[in-house]
Amino acid sequence: MQLVSDKILKTQASSSWIRRMFEAGIEMKKQYGADNVYDFSLGSPDLRPPATVIETLRSMADAVDVPAGLGYMPNAGYPAAREALAKWASHEQGVPIPAGNIVITVGAAGGLNCLFKATLEPGDEVVCPAPYFVEYGSYCGNFGGLLKAVPSAPGTFKLNLDGIEAAITDRTRILLINSPNNPAGVVYTRGELDALAEILRRKNQSRTRPIILVSDEPYRFLAFDGKVVPSILPCYEYSVVCSSFSKNLGLAGERVGYLAVNPAMGDDEAAQLTAGLILTNRTIGYVNAPCIGQKLIIGAVERMDETLAAQSAQLAVYEERRRVMASILDEAGIEYQMPAGTFYFFPKAPHGMDDVAFVRKLAAERILAVPGSGFGYAGYFRIAVCVGKDIIERSRGGFVAAAK
Repeated sequence: MQLVSDKILKTQASSSWIRRMFEAGIEMKKQYGADNVYDFSLGSPDLRPPATVIETLRSMADAVDVPAGLGYMPNAGYPAAREALAKWASHEQGVPIPAGNIVITVGAAGGLNCLFKATLEPGDEVVCPAPYFVEYGSYCGNFGGLLKAVPSAPGTFKLNLDGIEAAITDRTRILLINSPNNPAGVVYTRGELDALAEILRRKNQSRTRPIILVSDEPYRFLAFDGKVVPSILPCYEYSVVCSSFSKNLGLAGERVGYLAVNPAMGDDEAAQLTAGLILTNRTIGYVNAPCIGQKLIIGAVERMDETLAAQSAQLAVYEERRRVMASILDEAGIEYQMPAGTFYFFPKAPHGMDDVAFVRKLAAERILAVPGSGFGYAGYFRIAVCVGKDIIERSRGGFVAAAK
């Protein structure tokens, strides 16, 4: 007997590649030993959290040993945590952001779901460049929305601005970007963002509801070769930043993220949108982000210079891993663009091979990767270099053999 809806069954079939590869990795490691399986499937940071996080956690027991020390809080988060996040986001974005424009969410995923719940009517569209994070379609569909993907330029993955403009209709409510991009590793330039903003302003002239530009950016800290990730907030007034501390602070399991509403949209409109986000944070069932995680963020921001130094150290580790993986792909003759950010590569399946078929060939060499089809971009595959440099190096022979 069928116990779940047809919609859920369809979603399971279309978006479960990463989970399947993750589970396959567990079984392969049991069979061959963890050191003999090269698991590049899941974007799960393997580095230790910064000392600012660890020391805050160690000191927390006394701090919460008070009545309701771990009790309920306002749905938008602890006031002190919102203040800390406003300071953090203002530093990252280069734009002063009031604490009242910050809503703390259950990771970036929770933040996007709150935003879609607050803004989408059934049948509304979310336009998004492809490749895109595999769950975006499900997040939109949770609230009757439709993800409308626009393929980016092959090889470079630059924004297809003409394609995006053509895709916008009267039902378009949100334009969602992810920079640095998972899985392509591309960082959109200031010129691309300014051009995108001009498209949206032109489209808004005949609309009563402006299109909201949303930037999903948990990889903002991870940009290589001195590249700066431009902020969308100075580019376009109706914009929202969504981020998390899963990657930069090693808190993927603690699920702490946030939404920052652009103050440039005006006090009344910003307050209206923020109030809607606080409501949906509660009514979807999250209620609030984990309280321990919020306290960890306060500690990390109070010692921001140390936390930023720890981020820089992480960047150096991933940069070296990027160098090693690039040398392996070069040796295997696999075509790729060097990622400008994130800890992902998104190479092209060799010899024009189907991406799913090539991922299976990699699996035969005990290498786990994810087909680009899951990210809305067939013919490519994703590699997450969230493993030690030695494991990456030992995968070299397998990549060469699979490519042949």
